[in-house]
Amino acid sequence: MISDDDRLAADLAAEAGRRLLALRAAGGAADELRRAGDRSSHEFLAAELARQRPGDAVLSEEGADDLARLSADRVWIVDPLDGTREFGEPGRTDWAVHVALWERGELTAGAVALPAQAAVLSTAELTLSSLDDLDVQVIAEL
Repeated sequence: MISDDDRLAADLAAEAGRRLLALRAAGGAADELRRAGDRSSHEFLAAELARQRPGDAVLSEEGADDLARLSADRVWIVDPLDGTREFGEPGRTDWAVHVALWERGELTAGAVALPAQAAVLSTAELTLSSLDDLDVQVIAEL
């Protein structure tokens, strides 16, 4: 069964990916682009998770660790920009956004957006118009 959390993971990964593509298209020095990509993707994901799942903890590669996650029933685990170095290199497509939910000892939802490859791999099967031209595929049901 596809849950709201499956959909949220896919939606957030896809939107963070779209934002990263726009940032990359604007250009800039590689190091500046990398820093801006890490920061902006983290800020977007953290803000949206706080808004849409206010009772959940978040562990982000780019954020300060909140030890409250250790006793939380639900923890979103995100890597806002996996492949930061590659993101700053023109023509590279091997970078991603990861969003997953750990719930009471189990991974229950997840998505990996590969924006430069126009793909989102997800635990949800989505054909939402909000994903525009990104191809969303189910790779596993947890």
